[in-house]
Amino acid sequence: MYRVYLESGAERDLRQLSPERFARIIAKIGALAHNPRPPGCRKIVGCANDWRIRVGAYRVIYEIDDGRQAVRVMAVRHRPRAYRP
Repeated sequence: MYRVYLESGAERDLRQLSPERFARIIAKIGALAHNPRPPGCRKIVGCANDWRIRVGAYRVIYEIDDGRQAVRVMAVRHRPRAYRP
């Protein structure tokens, strides 16, 4: 079982969502504790440990640390904004 941590930027992104989207995305983030690489996840090209999952038009960007068994969620963004720094 992995521990899931939210960075402050991800928390800020989540606060801006509607209650329906928030609930749907939080459920997917919680599921990362059991399986940090669920079906449909993709590794982000050019990053060592960064992955993304798709939740509708939103992307959850996260990092997996297998040594510590931790998942660090860095951002939750609408698709056009997801991959910009």
